[in-house]
Amino acid sequence: MSKRIGLPVTLKMRHDAHYVEQLTSFSGAAVGRMVPIGKIRPNPEQPRKFLGDISELCESIKEKGVLEPLLVRYMPREDTYHIISGERRYHAAREAGLKELPCIEKIADDAETLELALIENLQRKDLTPFEEADGLHRLAEQFAYTHEDIARKIAKARSSVTETLSLRLIPDAIRRQCVEHGIVSKSLLLQIARQPNEKKMAEALVRIIQGGLTRDEARRERRDEKSAGPRPQPFIFNFQPDNEAFRLRIQFRKSNVSRQELIYTLRAILESLEREAPSAASDPAVA
Repeated sequence: MSKRIGLPVTLKMRHDAHYVEQLTSFSGAAVGRMVPIGKIRPNPEQPRKFLGDISELCESIKEKGVLEPLLVRYMPREDTYHIISGERRYHAAREAGLKELPCIEKIADDAETLELALIENLQRKDLTPFEEADGLHRLAEQFAYTHEDIARKIAKARSSVTETLSLRLIPDAIRRQCVEHGIVSKSLLLQIARQPNEKKMAEALVRIIQGGLTRDEARRERRDEKSAGPRPQPFIFNFQPDNEAFRLRIQFRKSNVSRQELIYTLRAILESLEREAPSAASDPAVA
């Protein structure tokens, strides 16, 4: 029987300690091995889309080397290792000219790989709220996880998971504007996501940019809108003769129109038509 490589059975993951740190501190002996950098590949499912500035990390690696191992997954078909966590270290090490990197090999399927990558980035607070929302959405879509499942997997409250996933309600155009204006606070983004439609989201974004919409103000506005009830629907008058030769539809701005008001409106339309020049009245386009 081949020796299983992975998390020791006596070690459990906790959200308040870093995953790789727990692995490397499990025993006094060294964990992992050196892997040629040419056989290491970035994780195609990496939740974080932007690495940020790695220049300082690169300089540190040049001086002291890579102090914390990468967590990797062996891919037999490719004979390569996909990074589960440590992608910034990998790119900085490549830039620094290293030929091999310390790695811990973990046996994991696609779901666990994504879970671990999310956990690692969440603990380091490396993900933007949008990246976190997209990563959680992939767990839900690809592996049919419920919000409860995700909360249990990443050691967060279910309400926090639901809130984060709600950020995906923000349309791409508004999302891009949030990023461009540096709006990365989850609490502010939630005020946008909770608006009833895209127009209201855009208005909330403008007010946040101008510094005029706080979390409490947004909550108060939503409360007021709910207590006000639904907006009144406009009054519509439809008419069609028995021979169905035409249809007439008149829409009023207000919701209640009396019979007398309707008669007055129809008379006003007739008077307007009668005042028109005879040539226009006889025009087939007008008729």
